[in-house]
Amino acid sequence: MAIAALPAAARVVEADPLPPPTYVEAVRQAYNLIQGASPSDTVPARAALRVMVDGTRGTQPEILADLSARPPLYGDARQRLAALLAALDHPADTSDPGLAQQRLRDVMSMSRYDALHRPPSLLDRVQQWIQDRIHDLLRLLFGSGSGAQPPALWLYAIGIAVLLGLVVLIARAGRGRFSQGFEAPGDRPRLPADYFTEADRLAAAGDRVGAIRALCAAVAATLAGEGSWAGSPLTVREIFQRAPDYPSLRPLLLPFEAAVYGGRQVDRATYERAAAVAAAYRVKDQAAA
Repeated sequence: MAIAALPAAARVVEADPLPPPTYVEAVRQAYNLIQGASPSDTVPARAALRVMVDGTRGTQPEILADLSARPPLYGDARQRLAALLAALDHPADTSDPGLAQQRLRDVMSMSRYDALHRPPSLLDRVQQWIQDRIHDLLRLLFGSGSGAQPPALWLYAIGIAVLLGLVVLIARAGRGRFSQGFEAPGDRPRLPADYFTEADRLAAAGDRVGAIRALCAAVAATLAGEGSWAGSPLTVREIFQRAPDYPSLRPLLLPFEAAVYGGRQVDRATYERAAAVAAAYRVKDQAAA
């Protein structure tokens, strides 16, 4: 009978594993495990890491990171564990929890803490997204092991360089340099009349996008000088803003931006309105000639 009862007893023992240590016990055991550990010995760090994970459920990420590092950061981990033990042995308490909570709410409602209640800005979200993608790339290239990882500063530098390059390309694209299709060879700046003639030719051929670019070039050359279209650092909008009747140029400017920047087509009615706006500058150019 005793022999027959042994399997049942073994099953009872297996069904009742030791409970995990309490929070305070886990912290104290981890501190004792690494108290005399040498910097190159990783065994105490692994044992303390298991104790902390079981007892604190990952609520002390800084300590877990110190223990997971290779070699383990025993000095920092001991300081953090000692400070945590002191805080657990002498917890902050109050005789009136309701009053303490009300005072906390009063403090947090001050204007100086408004930023804590606001959601992250668009720039913050973009920065966080870029950092997350870089960390994903690091994990893809080097894995997610607990060993030492290569520094990510060079990846951040590459990401910033790529972003700056995109910004430069976009800025250069917005400098009104979309006239390559109708720029005459040679170094001589083109006259506004040349652009008006080019616009008429392109419009007759059905190329209203090229024609509206030529109209913008003619108006820009009239406002800012003959070499402004090809050599000015200003955008078309910035050049047009010099005009005393800038709002009247919107029927010309907006279709140009939609066609050149947005890739949209220009219908006949839109082009005729733009040509009517530019006609006033054609008259001015002829009068000046």
